[in-house]
Amino acid sequence: MMAADTMEALGIPRGSYVVKVNNRKVLDGVMESIGLGGDEHAGRRLIVLRAVDKLDKFPIAEVEKLLGPGRWDGGEEGKGDFTKGAGLSATDAHAIATCFGDPGKADDAAFRYLFESETVQLARAELSEISNLIAASGYGPDRIKIDPSVVRGLEYYTGPVYEVELTLETKDEKGRPVRFGSVGGGGRYDGLVSRFRGEPVPATGFSIGVSRLQAALTMLGKLDTTPEFGPVVVTVFDRDRIADYQKMVADLRKADIRAELYLGNPKNMGNQLKYADKRNSPCVIIQGSDEKANGKVQIKDLILGAGLTEIKDREEYLKKQTAAQYEVDESRIVEAVREVLARHDVKWN
Repeated sequence: MMAADTMEALGIPRGSYVVKVNNRKVLDGVMESIGLGGDEHAGRRLIVLRAVDKLDKFPIAEVEKLLGPGRWDGGEEGKGDFTKGAGLSATDAHAIATCFGDPGKADDAAFRYLFESETVQLARAELSEISNLIAASGYGPDRIKIDPSVVRGLEYYTGPVYEVELTLETKDEKGRPVRFGSVGGGGRYDGLVSRFRGEPVPATGFSIGVSRLQAALTMLGKLDTTPEFGPVVVTVFDRDRIADYQKMVADLRKADIRAELYLGNPKNMGNQLKYADKRNSPCVIIQGSDEKANGKVQIKDLILGAGLTEIKDREEYLKKQTAAQYEVDESRIVEAVREVLARHDVKWN
């Protein structure tokens, strides 16, 4: 329920996501049914879990390979990388892949064989209780639903597991429909903390795939992807006058203007301007020996200057060029920088 609320608080509307819930004890019971219930089978159990977790990515036949002898990424033996399988019999591999991947095509015998253990019945009772709590809290199946296909590939889960899947559809670079898929997941892991503390501690957790969620929020227009402006950069023309340049930085900062001193090799002014561009600086301050002697500084408006290449008219170009770099009294640095910031509505969070 918290995961559903989080999605909506972030701006993902109802109908564009679903929280899918299962119980790891279902898988534990299935493992017992196929003879992989003991600790000595931990390695093979993990392979089975990871294989079932691939059902939303691979066809059932490919998952059967991962449950059985293994799978070649290239589709044929000897092509691509080989992934070792769990070594299940063909019957067990088919039953598991079909029951979890396409239950409508699984026969009753397979269901009875895999899901009638006491552990599975306990899991079903817990899922029924969860379902009642969800419904009583006003969360319909369009927001949260029980889904036996949720596995979570890590072995330390001990009870309910859940994933948030975005049902939004978008298109890739070739115009083909693409779904975002899972953007988060978690579950209950009562035995994990005890590995480090030596005492049983009930625990549950949930994590979000930030980059995929960010892409979805951007597509929905919920995020402003415009890069934030960096600081005003005070360039260094004369290494022996670092103290003078640092004072300019201090004056700007006192006026609540983000500013920093260029700390690289000052020999090449072009490199300093490139650095300012990388920092997305709105403007730079330049003071050479001539400007210092006359009590002046050069203000270079990088935002205005970036648009000069698009101007075709010569007179307009010269006019904008003059506006993009100009000289002011050294005492007016703060005022001149504020004018540049106001011109482009530069604000920092």
